[in-house]
Amino acid sequence: MKQIMSLFLSLLLFVTTATNRAAASMPEIPAEAAAAVAEAAGGPQVQAQAAILMEASTGTVIFEKNADEARNPASVTKIMTLILIFDALKAGKIHLDDEVVTSAHAKSMGGSQVFLEEGEIQTVETLIKCIVIASGNDASVAMAEYIGGDEATFVQMMNERARGLGMEHANFEDCCGLTDSTTHAMSARDIALMSRELITKYPEIFNYSTIWMENITHVTKQGTKEFGLSNTNKLLKMATNFEVTGLKTGSTSLAKYCLSATARKDGIELIAVILAAPDYKARFGDAVTLLNYGYANCRMYRDEDPGTVPEAPIQNGVKDTVPGRLEGTFSYLSMQGEDFGGIEKEWVFEETLKAPINEGDIIGSLVYRLNGTELGRVRILAAEYAKQATFFDALRQAAGALGV
Repeated sequence: MKQIMSLFLSLLLFVTTATNRAAASMPEIPAEAAAAVAEAAGGPQVQAQAAILMEASTGTVIFEKNADEARNPASVTKIMTLILIFDALKAGKIHLDDEVVTSAHAKSMGGSQVFLEEGEIQTVETLIKCIVIASGNDASVAMAEYIGGDEATFVQMMNERARGLGMEHANFEDCCGLTDSTTHAMSARDIALMSRELITKYPEIFNYSTIWMENITHVTKQGTKEFGLSNTNKLLKMATNFEVTGLKTGSTSLAKYCLSATARKDGIELIAVILAAPDYKARFGDAVTLLNYGYANCRMYRDEDPGTVPEAPIQNGVKDTVPGRLEGTFSYLSMQGEDFGGIEKEWVFEETLKAPINEGDIIGSLVYRLNGTELGRVRILAAEYAKQATFFDALRQAAGALGV
């Protein structure tokens, strides 16, 4: 037992001191070794007050600690701001090359900032970089005002979006997380849910969250000058057994040290959320501990070739069947080391399907089982409209059957 604890303490010392070293000078942390220590100690050990580890494509929770306690998330708040920005981009309401004018309110933001001046103009894309890379509070407010008209309206939009994602403990009071309000809060699970929404719906976020350093140009009455953005997510420069892809840091005296870290390995994307870590080293060390644990224990089954969807029999239609299509790709996250070779698939259609059937209506499911236990299913949707047969259609069908 002393040897196990010694190994655990050695690993913990490594991950909590590795943050400031150059990537080339840091040895990798073997994921298997980290997982073995975690198992010996009764699971991953984290210093943060709350944490969660989630697989992104399925939403499976691998580990959690006080995951439903609402806490101030500091600048991790900006993940929701980014979701609304990309929502607006997708809807065509704004564009990356739109020019945004900085207001006096945006300029007045303290904390982490990119020092925008009142009246300064930057593009939407530049402001996204300022938010993601440098955690600019001023840039966040500028975008909130551009989309919502004012920050208060934008915050209402944030809370509405949070409710739609099932973020049960979330309450946003600003768009950047600078507030010291104890009621501006959310749980680790809430943050995992909004992180999952951002990276799965808008994977282009990785084009920004993986930038280590980049310059922007300030053009103001005082002249033109370059300003360097440096990523606050130091995991990007740590040697790991996985690819770090993001996502957002945060820290205030109230929130302590927070992080939503995203990573990728062997086709598996994980989200590690850390809330109220005691210091910045522990924040990154806890994230590495969780991600190593996840990658050492998880295997993903993803059915990229489910086969041809059979046509579903229907009643009262001009045709006797309707073609179908799968709603998506089936994924199953295993923590038990199952043999995926034993997975069986079954096409199951609704017992009674009657025309008319609209394109996109649910007509059945593709069910996946292993050793008799259902792993999950993917819905089958009608691939086209199935018209209801009229009286004359029935006569024609009857005549055809009689050879008339």
